[in-house]
Amino acid sequence: MGQITVAFLDAANCACALLESPEVESHWLKPSVLSEFTVAGLAGHLLRGVTTVEKYLDAPPSSDAPLSAVEYYFAVGLNSDPDSTINREIRSRGEEMAAGGALLVAAAARTVLHRLEARLAAEDPLRVLGVLGGAAITLEEYLRTRVVELVVHCDDLSLSVGTSSEGMLQGSTTGVAIEAMVELARARHGDVGVLRALTRRERDDVEALRVL
Repeated sequence: MGQITVAFLDAANCACALLESPEVESHWLKPSVLSEFTVAGLAGHLLRGVTTVEKYLDAPPSSDAPLSAVEYYFAVGLNSDPDSTINREIRSRGEEMAAGGALLVAAAARTVLHRLEARLAAEDPLRVLGVLGGAAITLEEYLRTRVVELVVHCDDLSLSVGTSSEGMLQGSTTGVAIEAMVELARARHGDVGVLRALTRRERDDVEALRVL
């Protein structure tokens, strides 16, 4: 099993453990730390971070040329504006996924993860999936995007319910997410912009490292 698959399973297990926590259930209808997101909606979004992998694996492989993870982000128009169309749609889908309540969301996530643990061990990481918006992407590259989603939103959800995500993930898993986001920052703002963001914040006029 490759590094990206291992990182995905670690991130998904972190998400499941968090969704199963009593703190998430007790804060279910409260606002999250993310603008316009309730704790329930954020939990539903985390659930989608796991279930979409199985959904796209169940569909026939795509015959289109696959995108990289960075190209995928550009193709779907992902951005950090909470009022953008895609982010409104993301919040709506999260609330829909959370409609059954905290216990059902947690159980669904754990059930899908159990199936994926066995399934991903046998899947070709270069299999081309047809995903959101008709984009084509290899399984491995899609899992990189899921690691980003799960790592980032595990932190969001833990903060929203008064817990900490420190120590919940392997360092290598967080590293996969950081590397993917730095690649996206370089593609959006160029190497000089990223270098300034890392070393000369007073010259970082575009917030080059803010990509989600």
